[in-house]
Amino acid sequence: MKGVVLAGGKATRLRPLTKVTNKHLLPIYDKPLIYYPLEAMARAGITEVLVITNPEHAGHFIQLLGSGREFGLKIAYELQEEAGGLAQAVGLAEGFVGQDKLLVLLGDNIFTHDLRGAAERFAAEDQGAVVFAVEMDNPEQYGVIEMDGERVVGIEEKPKQPKSNLIQTGIYMYDSRVWSLMKGLAPSARGELEITDLNNVYVQEGSLRCEILDGYWIDAGTSHDELLSANIAVAELVRRGEI
Repeated sequence: MKGVVLAGGKATRLRPLTKVTNKHLLPIYDKPLIYYPLEAMARAGITEVLVITNPEHAGHFIQLLGSGREFGLKIAYELQEEAGGLAQAVGLAEGFVGQDKLLVLLGDNIFTHDLRGAAERFAAEDQGAVVFAVEMDNPEQYGVIEMDGERVVGIEEKPKQPKSNLIQTGIYMYDSRVWSLMKGLAPSARGELEITDLNNVYVQEGSLRCEILDGYWIDAGTSHDELLSANIAVAELVRRGEI
């Protein structure tokens, strides 16, 4: 299995912090945000990772991360030259991943859950995809997952009446059919290929599973408040030796 970290975007909601840099290079306590998904890849047993980012900051990532040796990884780089959506960004990894399965992490997600067991289980399965969820008190602000056992039967973006309190995080596992399935996607109203639409293709064929994350999780790149919250929480987790 190969890894893909999505670290592009303009992050306009974090301006002026992101006027001259990429949000994934912002500090979270004692290291840049991008370190956390790379460390999660290493914990999961992934050794080859593709970092996808925007052209204007690609040199900064290469200077910071280099070959990936510091993380025990072999890192390659790819450019997302336009704002085409998360699914479009995943599609840029086809040449890197080939016929392997892949673990995709959004570069602004921080979590303590060890994905190694899930990765080994998925590697042994014939086909399908896996999403990872956490419980939230305000699920209507996120992509809400409806489940039947482990099987996902629906994902709805920001519903007025959520069918559960489980929300989709930025952690995904896909089989090698993802490239062909992606070709059937149509751009959303904002002109992008949405990751939820891709996941719903697997929902429709009944092959999408969901696993629940243990421990801490945050999408640190959504707002100044979330960025601050992540810094405070991670500082405490580091003091306790939990991350």
